[in-house]
Amino acid sequence: MKYGFSHRVRYMKSSAVRDILKVVNKGDVISFAGGMPDENLFPVDAIQGAFNKAITSGNKALQYGETEGVFELREQLADRMAKKGINRHPDNILVTSGSQQAIDLFARVMFNPGDIVLTENPTYLAAIQVFESYETNIVAVDSDDDGMIEEDLEEKIVRLKPKCIYVVPTYSNPGGKVWSLERRKTLLALAKKYHVVIFEDDPYGDIKFDKASSPPSIASMDDNKIVLYTSTFSKTVVPAMRIGWIVGPHQIIRIMAQAKQATDLHTNSISQHALIHLINDFDLDGHIQSLRNTYLERMHVMKDLLEQVKSDDLSYIVPKGGMFFWVNMPKFVNTGELLKTAVDEGVAFVPGAPFYVSNPQQNTMRLNFTNASPEQIKIGMERLVSVINANQYESVMQ
Repeated sequence: MKYGFSHRVRYMKSSAVRDILKVVNKGDVISFAGGMPDENLFPVDAIQGAFNKAITSGNKALQYGETEGVFELREQLADRMAKKGINRHPDNILVTSGSQQAIDLFARVMFNPGDIVLTENPTYLAAIQVFESYETNIVAVDSDDDGMIEEDLEEKIVRLKPKCIYVVPTYSNPGGKVWSLERRKTLLALAKKYHVVIFEDDPYGDIKFDKASSPPSIASMDDNKIVLYTSTFSKTVVPAMRIGWIVGPHQIIRIMAQAKQATDLHTNSISQHALIHLINDFDLDGHIQSLRNTYLERMHVMKDLLEQVKSDDLSYIVPKGGMFFWVNMPKFVNTGELLKTAVDEGVAFVPGAPFYVSNPQQNTMRLNFTNASPEQIKIGMERLVSVINANQYESVMQ
């Protein structure tokens, strides 16, 4: 039977990361592909206690709830953001089913077909998926390790009149870089000058290896008129709770809440009430510090083995936080082809091309260092380095 799908499905694409995970999860493959925390570090006992308390403290956790989210949780979120200099009222916070839903709801209420979104190149793959599904035109702004370059950003704002500028300025996915304070201020100034909304995506901000490595968020420098800020507990508590949030101008958050009503009524109530108890009863900040220490160690294990690649043309940023290495290989390397050999040898990564808005660089890859133990990282990276070195040798011999 021929089904009458809407024309919008033509713009929907499968995630390259999810497709790779389907393959590598079937065999004895050490995977650096997913953007996943280590499940062995989940605070299982504390979470179990929080859910038990949520269920036994009355039936509110089992009932329908406010679309905007449980108010006590929004108060806690406001308090936690205030510690980062983001001072917002709980009424301007929308609890979402992960920060991915925040991106989708924002796109749904803001974009018409053909609207322009400016972003970096490469950028977060799932954000590209969302924006393309709403038929936007995504345009890359020239960037370097410090963030978007002012001249190109202003020229494209003036010429293209974008609806939004989407950025992941802190331990970015996939690049792992941190925007400088100067570039953050420049972006905010230009957005205000030309009346363009900024969407600041910050899922990794708490996973910082050095307190001095992270300048203040763009949202902390805004008066809640032009910046939307989203984050999540998926990287610091557990992904399965699916608790994220977004804060921003009241008019936008109000319309997003109406869109959410039509989507899922509200985010899972039990998870919200459990998170309230977890924040009250558990040393969440201590747990996050433990994650930082563990992931820092793993990052160095991966870095030390990357240095064994026999090439002067390989480059990467040493992450100051977050979950990823972004590796630039020699120009003749196609990491999509390299992946096939790597999987055969028992290791996987994500080729970089799908993260690009335009002009995809086939010689790039993303490596996740948080989901494997130091021992697994050592074995997996030895396999990967061997594959890379063999590939380069074969290319030279040809």
